[in-house]
Amino acid sequence: MICTLATLVLLTAPCGLVRAQDLDQSFDTLPIEVTPEHEAAVERGLDWLAAHQNADGSWTSKIGFKLNSDYQTTLEAGHVGVTALAGTAFLAGGHAPERGQYSQPLTRALDYVLSGVQEDGYITLNGSRMYSHAFATLFLAEVCGMTHRADVRTKLQKAVDFIVETQNKEGGWRYVPFVPESDMSIVVCQAMALRAARNIGIRVPKSTIDRAARYVVGSAITEENQRGYNSIFPDEVGAFNYQSSRGSRSSFPLTAAGVTALHGLGIYSDDSIRRGLDYLRRNLDEFNNQYGREENGHYFFWYGHYYGVQAMYTAGTAFQVNYWEPYFEEVRRVLLAMQLADGSWPNKAGPGPAFGTAMAVLVLEIPYRYLPIFQR
Repeated sequence: MICTLATLVLLTAPCGLVRAQDLDQSFDTLPIEVTPEHEAAVERGLDWLAAHQNADGSWTSKIGFKLNSDYQTTLEAGHVGVTALAGTAFLAGGHAPERGQYSQPLTRALDYVLSGVQEDGYITLNGSRMYSHAFATLFLAEVCGMTHRADVRTKLQKAVDFIVETQNKEGGWRYVPFVPESDMSIVVCQAMALRAARNIGIRVPKSTIDRAARYVVGSAITEENQRGYNSIFPDEVGAFNYQSSRGSRSSFPLTAAGVTALHGLGIYSDDSIRRGLDYLRRNLDEFNNQYGREENGHYFFWYGHYYGVQAMYTAGTAFQVNYWEPYFEEVRRVLLAMQLADGSWPNKAGPGPAFGTAMAVLVLEIPYRYLPIFQR
């Protein structure tokens, strides 16, 4: 695990916003300074989410699935995955079901997610799929760690058992349960949900973690295997593939997912991580220019930076490179420019503005360090 003197200070400091000037400038890695503009953007985003929550605790969004680079909507209704992300955004801002300015919307979000836990442990409502199951499982794990509620823990264990049961022979997961194929976008969601659950003592078999780790490492593009893969970027080495089969596509979001999945599975020093981090650095500007425009907010952009910010933050100054600060400062600049006048962020291709807003707020809240899942 990457750990510097500055990291130790961050993890032992009392809760609250840590600004650069509060720490000794001799540290080799300083935390990001949380500026007034940064704080204001987070609060405006949380205000927007609270104002647009449904009475049942959900957020209405487009339920559907990725179709190439577009998004196919099957229903517009309460979205359990988006609700879990919005709830996690409140948690990451320092709020809890029992306290804080947003305790009531957070409690309603929790009740809605709990209502989606089926008898077999699958968290699904209105036709949502494994993406939503993983986001909801992670949300329940973070709530359980804060509140120690027995009802939350019981349903969380069932949700985790469902992830374990549905892992396929490849070691991964797909959009729907019990299919033989896997893909990185689903694997990372389940990996992070399992990590959050393990953090609070929920049972997760080591064999499940080991098989998932083998799948992720096997999806990385190296100098030896790069020929035959298709990437939207010219230099593929370091990228991670959508699927492990030869000829699968790779991209910035999938690479962010691959690195974060390895971190979540307990791997911190593999060469795949170093190459993946370097790939993300090389392609950050191109990715932002393609997907980070105010009128866009494509789900590729939100997905890419939701995992990219976790990958870079966990890396810190790994391999004698400062991955974290340059990345976050650039992404923050883009996010502040993209925020709309009403406090939301756009998501033209994807579930909609509640999704974009929850994702943007979560990215900006990483330096707050309130949630264990967002700590080194």
